Parts: sequence; C-alpha cells; structure tokens
Amino acid sequence: MLQEQNTSRLVYLTEDDEDDRILFLEALRELHPEIFVKVFEDGQQLLDNLCRTEFNKPEIIFLDINMPRKNGFECLKEIRNRSMFRDVKIIMFSTSSSILHIELCHKLGADYYAIKPGPFHKLKELLSEIMAIDWDGIPTNKTEFILTGRKINTI
Repeated sequence: MLQEQNTSRLVYLTEDDEDDRILFLEALRELHPEIFVKVFEDGQQLLDNLCRTEFNKPEIIFLDINMPRKNGFECLKEIRNRSMFRDVKIIMFSTSSSILHIELCHKLGADYYAIKPGPFHKLKELLSEIMAIDWDGIPTNKTEFILTGRKINTI
C-alpha cells in the first residue's frame, strides 16, 4: 500500500480483489508517486469513510461495480445524493463492458466509466489518461464517457 504523504492529492479506490488493488497501486505509484491512495475493500467501507470525511475529500473515487456489502451502483447513487460530494469525481472502474452497466453508471452520475485493461502497461496508460483529464470538460456524449482501449458498441 502507498505510504501516507503530505499532499493535497487524494484518491480513493474501492476494490475487493487483492491482485487488482496491488496492480492499481503499483501503476499509479509509478505514474504519480505524490498521490496518496486510500483503499476500501467494499462499498460500505467507502461510504462509512465518506461520512467521516468532511474537509479532506478525495479528488477522484475509482469505484468498482462488483463489491461485497454495497455494490458500485448503490455507492454511486448514495454519493451523488449527498450535496457535499457532488463535486468529487467518480470513475467507475470495472471489468464489465456491459452496455447496461455503462448506461446505468452514466444515469446515476458517474463522470467516466473505465474498463479495466488486462496488461499492466495498459493499466498505466489508462491511469495516465485519467489523471490528465480536464475536469472542466466532462463529456456530455456517452461515447466519450467510456475510457477503454477496447472497442465497445456505442450506446
């Protein structure tokens, strides 16, 4: 896990798979060692922590869909219903390329939907793209909402 650092850049990751957590942390550390990542293994842990977080909100939440206790859809809906977290950027981060999942995440207010790539170098490329996003230009087009190297049928 990343060591805690004095930084204003804070990212949350919800991921119940240990291997995926390790890969994510290593990739982001190689790209942006200045970013502190707080990891949650299920959606309820994330929501409990957000309730206690008033002043040190994360810049981005990477939210997996399939998690125990509360899934990503439930978390996304609850976060977007709390006015104090409406400005937090949420990237759904899933292996699913289901159009139904993508549409639901868009409807519930996710900023982007990222499909987890297999190879480590592709994960680094995806995280590099995400960390370089101009958040003032959030996509209105659903096709731009999807961040992936794979071809997905348009919504």
